[in-house]
Amino acid sequence: MFFTFSCYLCAMKQAMIFAAGMGTRLKPLTDFMPKALVEVGGRPLLYHIVMKLKAAGFERIVVNVHHFADMIERYVEENDSFGMDIRFSDERDNLLDTGGGIRKALPLFDAGSPILIHNVDILSNVDLSAFYEMSNNNDATLLVSRRKTKRYLLFDDRMSLRGWTNVETGEVKMSKEYAAVDAGDLSMLAFSGIHVINPSALSSCLDEMPERFGVIDFYLKWCGKHDFKGFVKEDLNLLDVGKLDTVDRADRFLSDLYSIKNIN
Repeated sequence: MFFTFSCYLCAMKQAMIFAAGMGTRLKPLTDFMPKALVEVGGRPLLYHIVMKLKAAGFERIVVNVHHFADMIERYVEENDSFGMDIRFSDERDNLLDTGGGIRKALPLFDAGSPILIHNVDILSNVDLSAFYEMSNNNDATLLVSRRKTKRYLLFDDRMSLRGWTNVETGEVKMSKEYAAVDAGDLSMLAFSGIHVINPSALSSCLDEMPERFGVIDFYLKWCGKHDFKGFVKEDLNLLDVGKLDTVDRADRFLSDLYSIKNIN
C-alpha cells in the first residue's frame, strides 16, 4: 500500500501545474510549441497531468503560462477544460520562476484548502489523492525518493527539511537556523517535482520574498520557522520528460504504468 496515513477530507482538492517554463532542454520542439503540449504517448504532457489529477478527484487546477501561452489556453478551451475548473495564471509579461509563480496564482485558489503542485513534465506512479490527503496537516510536504541525482534535499531524522546540496560541485545550502548542523548527518533525498503547500500558513512568508524566486529557495529560507516535511515513496517510478531523449522513452514509460495499473 502506498500510504497508511489518515486525515480529514478537504473541502476542495486543488492543484497547480507548472507550465510556464521555456522548455529550453527540449529544443527544437519548444521553438514551435510550449513544453506542456509536447506529445508523449500520443497526447500532450499537459493532458496526462490533468487527467491524472481528475482521476484523483481534484476539482480545480491552475496552470501558469508564459511561453506560447495562447496555445496552452486554446488547447484547454478546445477540450472544454476536460470537465474541470481550470484557470490560468498569466505570466506572459514576466516569468516569475516556481516560487513567484505560486504566489501570483494564490488568488485563483480557495485559501482554505491545500494546493498540490505538479511539474508538467513529470510522469510517475504517485497516488496523488493519497499524497494530497496525508499532507493536509503540514505547512508543506515534499515528495522525495532515494534515486540518484546531482542535487539533493537534506532532511533530519524527523523528515524535516534542513538544507540542500549538489554532490557534483560540493555546494551546500542550509537554513540559517541550522547552519551549524553537519550536512553529513542528514538524509539526502531527491525531490520529485511534486509537493503540497498550505496557503493559509505560508502566504505571509511568500509575501516577503522577491518578485521572482524559486520554490526550493523559499523552502530553504523558511524551513527553520516552518516544519516542511519530506515523504519518501520507496517504490517511486518517475520520468522527468525534460530532454529529447526522455521524450523517446516516455511512450514506453506510460505504457508500462498503464499496464501495471490495469493488472492491479
